[in-house]
Amino acid sequence: MKKSTYLATAILAGALAQPAFAQDAEPEFFDGFYVGGHFGLDGIDDSAGEGIVFDTDGDGEYGDVVATTTGADAFGPGYCNGIANGAQANAGCSDDKSRFGYGARIGFDQRIGDGPIVAGLLVEGALSESEEYSTGFSTTPASYTFVRGIDKSVALRGRLGVSPGSGRGLLYVTGGVAYADIDHDFVTTNTANSFTMTDDDDWQLGGQIGAGGELYLTNNISLGLEYLYSRYDDDDAYVLVGPGTAPATNPFLLDSGETRLRPSDPNLDIHSVRTTLNFRF
Repeated sequence: MKKSTYLATAILAGALAQPAFAQDAEPEFFDGFYVGGHFGLDGIDDSAGEGIVFDTDGDGEYGDVVATTTGADAFGPGYCNGIANGAQANAGCSDDKSRFGYGARIGFDQRIGDGPIVAGLLVEGALSESEEYSTGFSTTPASYTFVRGIDKSVALRGRLGVSPGSGRGLLYVTGGVAYADIDHDFVTTNTANSFTMTDDDDWQLGGQIGAGGELYLTNNISLGLEYLYSRYDDDDAYVLVGPGTAPATNPFLLDSGETRLRPSDPNLDIHSVRTTLNFRF
């Protein structure tokens, strides 16, 4: 009887100790290095009133009116924040091209003390297929469309989140700086003037902010959903309009012999919604 009591006590003690051992053996989630990637949609952000602006006198200040010999606004037909469907304004415009974005990242997360707070840092390289269009229509009639988009970018972001309960999930906010190679192009139905893209393919500094959630699928693989807003200062690139075969009475030439044009919004803004997949060490 005494031996049976000792045996039962030992079995009970072992049963109680087993969950504690399993808990100690559980990995520390969101605590260490990881590599991964993202795939999602990059949406261009612009307003209905956007178009193109002009510097006719070469002083570097945009907002001049391209005037005809009679003093009328040569761009009286108006503007749109898309790509022209034809030479005349009544043909309308098609929307900006919001397309896929994808990239790779490497990062590090650290749990703060024994609580649910997680802080981290990551470096990310990304590519995007989205394009933004800014269009103006002249009385000629003719259309003029400035095209720009992110060719590639590199970002450094921090993130801070909370990982409650078992610690397998994480809700976080993120933000940091980004450096992007912005590609520019120009399309027009005007065959008289010359059009030269200047400061194309330039790298521009920007900022990013966003939020997301992440969940461990296994002890080493996590899946996430993330929203990221990116803004880049893009006021360097412009199109220089020259004489070409146009006469001296051409509206682009009347003020100083040439005109510069660029999008009315000097910033390039992108909203990204992406899924993330990370392998954690």
